[in-house]
Amino acid sequence: MRELNFKQQLTGVFGQPVAENPTQAMIEAAYRHHGLEWRYLTIEVAPKDLADAVRGFRAMGFAGGNLTIPHKVAAIEHLDGLTDATKKIEAVNCLFWRDGKLFGENTDGKGFVSSLREVADPAGKRVVILGAGGAARAIGVELALAGASEITIVNRDPQRGGELLKILTERTTARSRLVARQGDYRVPEGTDVVVNATSIGLFPDVEARVPLDVGTLTSNMVVADVIPNPPTTRFVRESRAKGCTVIDGLGMLVSQGVFGFKLWTGVEPEPHVMRQALEDVFAA
Repeated sequence: MRELNFKQQLTGVFGQPVAENPTQAMIEAAYRHHGLEWRYLTIEVAPKDLADAVRGFRAMGFAGGNLTIPHKVAAIEHLDGLTDATKKIEAVNCLFWRDGKLFGENTDGKGFVSSLREVADPAGKRVVILGAGGAARAIGVELALAGASEITIVNRDPQRGGELLKILTERTTARSRLVARQGDYRVPEGTDVVVNATSIGLFPDVEARVPLDVGTLTSNMVVADVIPNPPTTRFVRESRAKGCTVIDGLGMLVSQGVFGFKLWTGVEPEPHVMRQALEDVFAA
C-alpha cells in the first residue's frame, strides 16, 4: 500500500481587507506547476489581532507568507529579524524562516524594479511616486538603490510623506523631495517614471480617480500602477490613452511573488504560470 500523507505546508497572507487580494491564485498555480503539496490561505486579520496572528503563524508552522494593508509596518515588532534592505524601508510584506527565526523581507520594491527593468533601466531616472505608505517606501528605496537620480514623493499628508523623505535622504544617495499635494498633481516636464503607490482604484472602487492631472503625462513616460485588482485601473486606461508605456499591477504582483515563492520553497517558479493564473481569474 502506498504511503498516504494529507499534511500540507501552509503559507498565506494577512491583511484587512483581503477578499479582493488575488495572490492565492498565482501562488497556488505555481505550487501545482511544481508538484508541491502546499497551500496559500487568504486570511482577514484586524490590526488589533496582528500579534495573535503572528503567534498563530509560528504555532501552526507556516512555511512563509505575506503581509498587506494595514500590517506592513506594524508587523515589524513581532518578528525576529529583518533583511538589510528591509531595515532601510521599515516596512515588511513577506515573512520567511532563516535558521529557525522569523524574518521580514520586502519584495514590493524588488518586484517593482524587476517589472520596470523589462521596459526601462531605472538608473539615472527621475521618478514621481504618489503615496507614502508601505508600497511607496519599498518602491522608493529599491529605485534609489537601483540608481534612480531623483525621487519626488507626492502625498497629501506632509507628516507621512516626510517620514519617507527622511528614509530616502538618510539611507540612499538619490536626490529626494516631498510635495504636499493639494488638488491634482501636475507631473513636471522631464519626469521619466510615474508610480501610483496608493490604494486608489482598488476593487470595489474601480473608478476612483488618482489625483493627478493626466494632461501632464507624455508619451515618453513610464507609468506604473501597483493596484492588481482590477489590473486595468482608470489610471492605467488614462495613461495608455496618453501614449505612455504602462506597467499594470499584475506585473509587480507576479515579480514580488517570484521572490517570495523562492524564499519559502527554495524553488525558482515560472513567472508566466503565475501571470497566466491571474489573467485567467480576471477574465472569468
